[in-house]
Amino acid sequence: MSNFDTRLDLLIHKIKQESPSARFRLQPQLGRLIVEMEAQGSKVQRRTKLLNEELLNEAIEAQFDNMPV
Repeated sequence: MSNFDTRLDLLIHKIKQESPSARFRLQPQLGRLIVEMEAQGSKVQRRTKLLNEELLNEAIEAQFDNMPV
């Protein structure tokens, strides 16, 4: 298992352990890891990219939760 795989596994485990309302805060770490992996020529699985997109969407929604109406 490569260093990237180990880091990715640990981060995904951390995301799964986080509460649904707070897990989006880990998206920047996942996004950076994906960029780093791709820059080094590692293949990033589709499910990892989908998780990143999901967390990005959650982060965007969280910004609007605190917006006054």
